[in-house]
Amino acid sequence: MKYFCTAIVILAFALALSAQSPASVLKKAEKAMGGLKQRTAAKGWAASGTITDPQAGTKGRFTSRTALPNLYHFVYDLGGIEFERGFNGKSGWERSSRNGLQTLTGDASLLMQAEASYRNFLWLNYKKEKAKLVSGGKAMLAGVPVNVVRMNTPKGVEFKLFFDQATGLLVREEIVSGDAKRSFAYSDFRDVGPAKLPFRIEMDVDGRTLTVELTYLRPENNVAVSVFDFPRSAGEPLPDVAKLLVDVEANEAEAEKLLDQYSYTQRSTSRQLGKDGTLREVGSETYQLSFHKGNRIRRLIEKNGKPLTPREQAEADKQAGERVEEIEKDLAKREKREQSGPPSENSRRVSISEVMRASRLINPRRERFRGRDVIVFDFEPNPDFDYKNAKSMLKFFGKTAGVIWIDEKDKQVVRLEAYLADSFNIGGGVLAKLRKGASFTLEQERLNDEIWLPSLADINLSVRVLMVKGIDVNQEVRSYDYRKFATEVKDARIGEPDSN
Repeated sequence: MKYFCTAIVILAFALALSAQSPASVLKKAEKAMGGLKQRTAAKGWAASGTITDPQAGTKGRFTSRTALPNLYHFVYDLGGIEFERGFNGKSGWERSSRNGLQTLTGDASLLMQAEASYRNFLWLNYKKEKAKLVSGGKAMLAGVPVNVVRMNTPKGVEFKLFFDQATGLLVREEIVSGDAKRSFAYSDFRDVGPAKLPFRIEMDVDGRTLTVELTYLRPENNVAVSVFDFPRSAGEPLPDVAKLLVDVEANEAEAEKLLDQYSYTQRSTSRQLGKDGTLREVGSETYQLSFHKGNRIRRLIEKNGKPLTPREQAEADKQAGERVEEIEKDLAKREKREQSGPPSENSRRVSISEVMRASRLINPRRERFRGRDVIVFDFEPNPDFDYKNAKSMLKFFGKTAGVIWIDEKDKQVVRLEAYLADSFNIGGGVLAKLRKGASFTLEQERLNDEIWLPSLADINLSVRVLMVKGIDVNQEVRSYDYRKFATEVKDARIGEPDSN
């Protein structure tokens, strides 16, 4: 028995050593598939054919399209029910004739964004997108030996790619983002120009297995962008956009006043994509937050999930108290300046209406979000925006694109997903440079039937500092345990609710 176990260990070790590196597997695949760089040189691709649900015995039409850099759309009908899903470069969405139209959020949104980029570039763009390639070893797939490569994005989406060991062809993909998962099995490879591509696809999506038989698969260099637009739905007319933004700005200002009456806890977690492709937590800090005359005060209470030592807590309390004193001094200086003249342009806060003026709002629609009626817009940089003479924060928003949700009744922003459509220089690029593709998600929750307050911020960016050092930031910030109280506190108990 002892020798048998030893033999098993040696065999497993030998198999591990024999596993090919991701680079060699992908190089063989690119050669087998006819030179993928030539294939991805096309501006877009179109495919069409039939789709079958073997269990239900239904059959219908299937079409899909891609366009550089990250546009993706597919639609099919089965049993009289039409279904489509797409990513228009700003928001992911899905629609069915049974369940209606919905903007994707959470894991489903992340998966859709990642898949849209992948459908245009496959794995060829992984370095630019800062994804990790890791060997998944060898496996058997329907009796066929395969090499497995895992590609993990900084946002935690994993692509598990299976390549036939004999031919080098990609025969299966598994895409996972949290609870969202899809898989695709490929066969019936045919020559399409220099490329060898599959004409039969077995898809596991939305809890069922569907079979696609393609009759058309060709590059398209004149793809109409309108193909990827968010579908327009007939229904109740949308509110006046200009008036809505004015109301949102007024309510955001009122919310800032109400925020003075709340304290809450905030946990900031740093994450890192390891060499093995796994996204892990690498550290966290927990703060107790309160507001004093519209200014935020943070009091550190935990590091990496553990309470501070008495000495560390005393120092944190001291710093919080000093922050209150700084606020009072700054307010006194500001009041003196305002008495002598109007506030400077740079001292004003950036309003929501200004942010929206830096953007062009498109694809307005009505939806339900967290049980509330919301107005949703996609947004993109406004070509008519006076970028040269704008304040620095407005310059930043003038380079972002994404999607925004506004509560129709409360007229407050409840969710924002955005990414940097172009690199953004800080200090003319000398101090720092945020690289194109940086993304952030902000979400709020409704409390006490009076205010929407921050609940989640997800930040993923790459920044070059002082022309030399590159830093990747992957951070999740959760805000919770909101408590209402009076905030005129100037001692070490800052942030603690009133006991009365």
